Amino acid sequence: MTLGVFLAVLAAAAMHAIWNATIKVRLDRFASISLMTVGMGVVALPALPFVTLPGALGWLLIAASVALHIGYRLFLVKAYASGDLAQTYPLARGAAPLLTTLGGIVLIREIPDQLAILGILLLSAGTLLMSMRGGNGLTVERRAIGFAFITSLFVAAYTLTDGMGARSSDGAASYAAWLFVADAIVTGGVMLSMRGRGIVSTMLPEWRIGLITGALAAGAYWIAVWAMTQAPIASVAALRETSILFAMAISVFSLGEAVTRWRVVAALLIVGGIIALKLG
Repeated sequence: MTLGVFLAVLAAAAMHAIWNATIKVRLDRFASISLMTVGMGVVALPALPFVTLPGALGWLLIAASVALHIGYRLFLVKAYASGDLAQTYPLARGAAPLLTTLGGIVLIREIPDQLAILGILLLSAGTLLMSMRGGNGLTVERRAIGFAFITSLFVAAYTLTDGMGARSSDGAASYAAWLFVADAIVTGGVMLSMRGRGIVSTMLPEWRIGLITGALAAGAYWIAVWAMTQAPIASVAALRETSILFAMAISVFSLGEAVTRWRVVAALLIVGGIIALKLG
């Protein structure tokens, strides 16, 4: 992984943690995350005239990715409603690199080198440790852990899908732009079917935050999609999970969650994973 790709993915990780923290503090998380997704589509719309249409395989992968992203967001909202950010966010993201690595080996025969595997293991261990021992005290909120783990399955699935989609399309920008717009359209239908027209009036006062989180989420994921065309998918997926370090800082300084020795150990494991991935 080149230095440019490495730094770009770290920037995307910070952006990802920021929009996740924003979703956490909204009163209505379902409306907030749906608005963010619609915002991603709005931000991507101006790019459509400048990118090519995906081919048949690209559209198939976009359709699969939209379904997986919807499942991811629904379970993420449930996880956030059941536990604090410092516990649910790490597990929702932490198991995904391991699952992505296994999926990459099986589906596309992409085997990371030894240092990359070490980095993936260290990052996953750090994020999982922070989840299991990162909340308030040592209590594991089992309902939140269950929802977060299911979320991680969706994360791994859409990561592999989008990595393959970007590689099979005419550039990552084309795939990402059409994905964001398609996702926004389908999400709009899902939220109307689940909440009815009343959700629109709930969301309207928050349109500015929707555009901000949409822009952050779109930028973060576009970088990730592009990076997966430049480096192994599993390595990019693991490096994205450095967002947990940013999430920990947000949870401590903005949300008033506690700092514990477990979080410090977990952070050191994550940093070790970052170093191994960069050297790999």
